[in-house]
Amino acid sequence: MCGIAAALFLGANHVSAQQNGGGGGFGGGGYRRGNFDPTQMRQDYINFVRNYLGFTNDTDWSAVQPLVQKVMDTQREVGSSMGNGFRKMMEARRSDRGDQNGGDQGGRRFRGGMFGGEPSPEYTALENAIDNNAPDGQIKDLLARYKTAQKAKLDALKAAQDNLRQVLTIKQEGAASVLGLLD
Repeated sequence: MCGIAAALFLGANHVSAQQNGGGGGFGGGGYRRGNFDPTQMRQDYINFVRNYLGFTNDTDWSAVQPLVQKVMDTQREVGSSMGNGFRKMMEARRSDRGDQNGGDQGGRRFRGGMFGGEPSPEYTALENAIDNNAPDGQIKDLLARYKTAQKAKLDALKAAQDNLRQVLTIKQEGAASVLGLLD
């Protein structure tokens, strides 16, 4: 779900940028190649969420915005593990092509999944064990640790979503669900 939301977000932003002559995005900041500011993009998205949920009062929004941010942050934590498969695929392709930089792209290593998060230590340990043909018992133990860590992240996401849901009207809850903030 997070991947779909990100693809829609980035796709809509690209179309908007084209329609606006290269500027655009949610706040008109423009995310053309070489002009990408993730902080500005996050702020533009927060502003978009505020407007989509119908918050016009700064006081009301200042109480809700941290709850929205918490949901987004926990989604990114859960989602970063979803992007690891994509990362592995990209590294394998670069390796197959014989890239000399070990997956570097202009000096930057492609890491962390599609959502900007770094892989968890549990993921990294499991990945290394698999890549190094560790014994089944070791992989089984690391897999159990990884699953426990993922469950904790999903539980944190559910708690953040429940906290947000408690302060929204039914219309706002529906809008937040459409945006992928709530399940």
